[in-house]
Amino acid sequence: MSKNRSIRALCATVAGVAALVASAPSHPQSNDQFVSVLSFRVGPYGPAGVGIFGGFIDYMNYINVKEGGVNGVKLTWDECETEYQAARGVECYERLKTKSPTKGTMIHPVSTPITYALLDKTAADKVPLVQTGYGRTDTIDGRYFPWAFPLITTYPMQATAIVRYLNDKEKGNLRGKKIAFLYLDSAYGKEPITYLQAESKVNGFELTTIPITPPGTEQGAQWQQIRQSQADYVVYWGFGVMNSSAMRAAQKIGYPRDRIIGSWWAGSEEDTVPAGDAAKGYLSAAMNVSGKTPLIVDIEKTLYGGNSTGNMQDRSKIGGINYNRGVVIGIVTVEAIRVAQAKYGKKVMDGEQIRWALEHLDLSDARLKALNASGLMPAVKTSCSDHEGSGKIKIQQWDGSKWNLVSDWIDGNRALVRPLLEQSAIDYGKSKGITPRDCSKEG
Repeated sequence: MSKNRSIRALCATVAGVAALVASAPSHPQSNDQFVSVLSFRVGPYGPAGVGIFGGFIDYMNYINVKEGGVNGVKLTWDECETEYQAARGVECYERLKTKSPTKGTMIHPVSTPITYALLDKTAADKVPLVQTGYGRTDTIDGRYFPWAFPLITTYPMQATAIVRYLNDKEKGNLRGKKIAFLYLDSAYGKEPITYLQAESKVNGFELTTIPITPPGTEQGAQWQQIRQSQADYVVYWGFGVMNSSAMRAAQKIGYPRDRIIGSWWAGSEEDTVPAGDAAKGYLSAAMNVSGKTPLIVDIEKTLYGGNSTGNMQDRSKIGGINYNRGVVIGIVTVEAIRVAQAKYGKKVMDGEQIRWALEHLDLSDARLKALNASGLMPAVKTSCSDHEGSGKIKIQQWDGSKWNLVSDWIDGNRALVRPLLEQSAIDYGKSKGITPRDCSKEG
């Protein structure tokens, strides 16, 4: 290893340790609601994780400071670094679930590989597995997946909502257009292909799928293929360091960035700022907005004034897409606890009680307004048969210094997506010998 690489590795380690110190674990008491935090603040996806987990922990801390906990029940947590790796994610889950009788309350892997690795384990342990905008998408069907919740919006709904946006941009006619799907060659990247292929048949556009080998920093050949195919649009499914590489590669061949629409995992400041001018005009989906919304302003005021109790060492990330996404994960967590308490009493909730609550979430516009979170995320209403609860995105565009919204909430193609996901869930159930729940009998 060269001297420079050694220094970089040391700096990354120090940064990771500093982040963990800033998020010193709390020590759960029997009357605390303990939440496991499976984080990734180091590694190739660490820049995104710093904001996400900082926002998540800040929101839980905010509820403790602002409200004294959830109806008087204090939130405590412990954080374990996964580096986004499935094996480490399993180790962290197994370690943290012993910290409290709640076994972590609910698990947010924020990682598709870790989600797949934990799917059977969390079900056996009766701990809800929450996938906010990632993970295994057929788990929307609670008949076969009672313990898994791909909340807010799934990859197929995001992909079909992007097609809807492009269709509107082309005045309702995509026939004959060429769309390239450029994706990380992983479970995450491959997830939308089936749905984009179905959309191409419905809308008459030509779809070309182009994989990128992880970590994706070298993309010259793929962008040459896009240029040669004369693609009208690129739907881009990347994550981490590869995202800024894509924008620079597009600039190099002269491909217009305003004809590239990324997924929400390729649509944060951590993706665009490193790309510099190459990112200007780039579009992406968003399941939450960026900026200092009223709730984010109050979190910053509450936690970072005077003796700071906030989790973010780099306060410039507060209000960024990833920080705000972490706050959304915090909202989902706290509101599930609150809904469970409304049914079972103002006390510590176990996994089964939280699972019931996650099937009865109603984060309506009115409720989001009461939380000071209007516009931060779409309304979400779940049920036994619908573990997603929304399916909407917005489209945002990078102007060189910030994200600007260029659409309202757009719903994905539910009529196309839902039957395909249900069939996938049915096939999974048959392979596992699962007797489906009767959702008509779930109260």
